[in-house]
Amino acid sequence: MNYNAIKLTAPIKDYLWGGTRLKTDFGKITDKEKAAESWELSTHPDGESVVSGGEFDGMTLSQYIKANGGDECIGTRAAEFDFFPILIKLIDAKDNLSIQVHPNDEYAMRVEGEYGKTEMWYIVDCEDDAYLYYGVNRDITKSEFEKRIKNNTLLEILNKVPVKKGDVFFIPSGTIHAICSGILICEVQQNSNTTYRVYDYDRRGADGKPRELHIEKAIDVSLLTPSPKQAMTNSNILASCKYFTVEKLNGNSDIALDKATFRSVTVTDGNATLQLGGVTTPLTKGETVFIPAQDRTATITGDFEAIMAYV
Repeated sequence: MNYNAIKLTAPIKDYLWGGTRLKTDFGKITDKEKAAESWELSTHPDGESVVSGGEFDGMTLSQYIKANGGDECIGTRAAEFDFFPILIKLIDAKDNLSIQVHPNDEYAMRVEGEYGKTEMWYIVDCEDDAYLYYGVNRDITKSEFEKRIKNNTLLEILNKVPVKKGDVFFIPSGTIHAICSGILICEVQQNSNTTYRVYDYDRRGADGKPRELHIEKAIDVSLLTPSPKQAMTNSNILASCKYFTVEKLNGNSDIALDKATFRSVTVTDGNATLQLGGVTTPLTKGETVFIPAQDRTATITGDFEAIMAYV
């Protein structure tokens, strides 16, 4: 079956650490003061993407998939998963996110009833002195880990990494991590919203109380040995694992579609034009298009940068 590409409207999350760049620079429309995250490709019940325009306008992404062949629409590889496999976000961290960790599939399915979370980050933009936390800087024991959480010295044993635009970080489940202030990220992750907050700078939520920590669960799932160093390659493949593959697109490209997997394209800079089966779809910075699985070739042209994800 031949499908058209569909544009998606992303739900917006106004977490306390968020900024306003997703509104001012990426065209996101929301009445919320802060736009911390936009869920660009999501079938998660905590926030679904919605079809924008065309015959299926207003449908959630999961409704669209069900109405358009289900497994055939998402592709044979994607259909092997119990749930739609990935979730894509744009994240604007004006302030530091909490130090956090995500469980693996086995733990998350047993304890939370959903997937764990392996993810990758592409640094879309950042301030000159920006940094993030990625794993621990030496081997530590669970008892030291717990003690440092309780006495507020956890940051001393985390791997602090300076970042620049275009950097990529692959974050397997169990890796302690945090996006810090002044960073805007495109994140591709497993379809999960399970996060264990380890340390939160003693911040207060909207109710004036300290935000909940999940220390016991974090101790259960955290990897307490240093993570491998990140290395950029000349390849356009930014990350690849059993859950997702992520490519960077910039400049005119042919996209060879197939029946094994859908494609999702998020424009992170500039303007692009996607052509598929004689239908032209203009895309601007901050827009995402979902391309169902099918044996055709799509063409994307323009002066742009985009992130493409698939299974």
